[in-house]
Amino acid sequence: MPHLAAHMDSVPPSGIRRIFELAQSLDDVVFLAVGEPDVAVAPHILEAAARAWQADETYYTPNGGIPELRAAIVAKLAAENGIVVDAEQVWVTNGGMHALYLAMTLALGPGDEVLLPDPGYSTFPMNARMISAVPVPYTLRSSHDFLPDFDELERLVTANTRMIIVNSPSNPLGAILPRETIEKLLAFARRHDLWVLSDEVYERFTYGSLHTSIAALDDEDRVFSVFSLSKTYALTGARIGYLVTPPGMSQILRTAQEAIISCINLPTQLAAVAAITGPQDHVLTAATHYRENLQAATELLRELGIEYLEPSGAFYLWVDVSYATGGDVAEWAERFLLEQRVAVAPGSAFGRHGEGWIRLCVAADLADIETGIRRLPRPPAPATV
Repeated sequence: MPHLAAHMDSVPPSGIRRIFELAQSLDDVVFLAVGEPDVAVAPHILEAAARAWQADETYYTPNGGIPELRAAIVAKLAAENGIVVDAEQVWVTNGGMHALYLAMTLALGPGDEVLLPDPGYSTFPMNARMISAVPVPYTLRSSHDFLPDFDELERLVTANTRMIIVNSPSNPLGAILPRETIEKLLAFARRHDLWVLSDEVYERFTYGSLHTSIAALDDEDRVFSVFSLSKTYALTGARIGYLVTPPGMSQILRTAQEAIISCINLPTQLAAVAAITGPQDHVLTAATHYRENLQAATELLRELGIEYLEPSGAFYLWVDVSYATGGDVAEWAERFLLEQRVAVAPGSAFGRHGEGWIRLCVAADLADIETGIRRLPRPPAPATV
């Protein structure tokens, strides 16, 4: 029997999916592990997709997306993100994950190194390994407010470094990078002539902190920006996002899109047009819902004496359970699921420095969130003197 490609053995599995699939096999589970919005899709978005299916609008589209969708994205980027591009810099993708993979495929080759956050989204190192690139984690520490340490970044750069990945608002941390940090990251990329890959999937969910798109500050055409409709419009299963590129890449992107997916299905693209150009009140309602859930959840964690990172974006809580996990949070999360019927994402699924932490998704019913948190083990009482 022929062998699979040797580099496939280096692709790490998803620790989040492991918990999710185990939870699917059990009864009466409180699901707080997967970033799945619990709000309904707005009716006008569903109606646009339904009309397309009923009209049999099921034919091929241009590789980059239908013109009306690309035009809607161009207008949205200018109005909301301060990013001025033309339609040939916007490429409609099969969700944000495909956009990430596409950008890394364009910029990285075998043996090239990519700096990525730890803790950070689990797909970052998976994508790198899939294309035989080398993921090099940079640490986000609680002692440094989970911001990049630029002294560490300078130590990590080598002659093989080609890209740095930045994620704000962060999955799993819920942290937002301040503008001054983004400016320093761009200066760092300039010094070492690096591509910057900016994951901004949670852009619409911020709480008291301003989200800044890196490409809005880039004057050297070195930033790829990834956006998605999955979280903003609760369209996770529709699989639609977009990649915004520096100028001059349209021809190679047509080739890449044709080779990988050809195009995104037309009904979903028409639903995306309705989502971006239509009323946004349902997005604001969702943001309020997540903010209220975060507030209630953090109040309960404080009441129970459990440490966490105060979130400023997304819909996650980064919670310290190191007192209970015995140095193996992945094994503990599996046992916690089996014994307490609560599914949480182990922090180690997001990198080595996530050990001892868990990610809780609060895009859920508040009663479930409170039930899940109350089932967490209590931290030991402080020693008395």
